[in-house]
Formats: sequence, C-alpha cells, structure tokens
Amino acid sequence: MTGSPAPADPALAFPFIGGRPCLDFAATLGKRHARPLERLPDTAALARWITQAELATDEGAVRVTARDLTDARLLREALYGLVRAAMAGREPDPGDVERVNAVAAQPDLAPQVGPVRWTARSPARAALATVARDAVLLVRGPLLERVKECENPDCSLLFLDDSQARRRRWCSMDRCGNLAKIAGYRSRSRAASTR
Repeated sequence: MTGSPAPADPALAFPFIGGRPCLDFAATLGKRHARPLERLPDTAALARWITQAELATDEGAVRVTARDLTDARLLREALYGLVRAAMAGREPDPGDVERVNAVAAQPDLAPQVGPVRWTARSPARAALATVARDAVLLVRGPLLERVKECENPDCSLLFLDDSQARRRRWCSMDRCGNLAKIAGYRSRSRAASTR
C-alpha cells in the first residue's frame, strides 16, 4: 500500500488482508463480535484508507467531507451485511441492498495509464462507488464461496481464501493465526505439565 502517515494507535492501522477492496473496507470496523474498534474515527482516517487502498486519484491529499465519512460508514455496514447474508445463503436486508446499489450506481474511479492511476470528479465518492461495485461483483460472482470469516472469536475480519487447498482459517497468520498457534502451544504445555 502507498505511504501515508500511520495512526498513533497501532490498533487503528488498516488491515489490508481481505483480498478484495470491499472486504478490506469492511475491516475498517474491527472486532465486531467483541468490543468494536472504529478505524474510521474522522475524515482524515477515511482519506488515509482511500490512499492506502490505492484508490486515490493522485499523489496529493484526498479531500473527505463529514458527509463522505457518514456515507462511508453506512456503506461499510451495508456491504458487510450484504456479504454476510450472501455467505449464509440468506436474503440480504433490503436497506443494505438499496444502499450498496445506490453507491455502486455513482460514477466510480476511471483507470488511467501513466503516473496517475485513477481519475474522478469527486475522488472520495468515486472511491466509495468503486468499493460498492466490488461488493456487488463479489456477492454475484463465483468467488463468494471462497469468502470466510476469521476463526479467531475476537476477530471479525472477512477474507477471500486464495489458498490452494481452500482450508485457510485465519485472516492472517501474522495476526490471528499466530495467536492461535501460541494459545495451542500454551494449552498443550499446561496439559503436559499437569500429567
């Protein structure tokens, strides 16, 4: 991802491990099953996500309004609900469908050849439209069956399982997979010492 300043709190760093822009965007709210962690507390954080996701229109700063932030959070929750419903084979909430479709219908980022990767009249809104379209394509396409939720009960990240055997269990071995290995080792060590 491109270089933009990291947040002061490492927990607020964006995990780009979902394998799709829409899944990475859903991860801007972490620990959904525990104590939710808002990684988009302000407009600067949304601008940073757009830049780090490589959805910025140029090397300059992305301007994000308070309305963009509100709309982004609403989109995030709608696309998370849409993907989770599709994963479970359930009918999605009509409000989620309406919101994702409305954002996806807006002008998205136009790809460019040269030093600038993208162009758009409203860069922040176009980036969100691009994320919404990615969600629509994911839930309507064959890759949906490869979307999983991390098996760490404290984690709620969704990811595209691109492993050869399709048996990936963790959002990332560096994050939750390593924690599970450590916990398993400690559990086995305790069990061995009590025998």
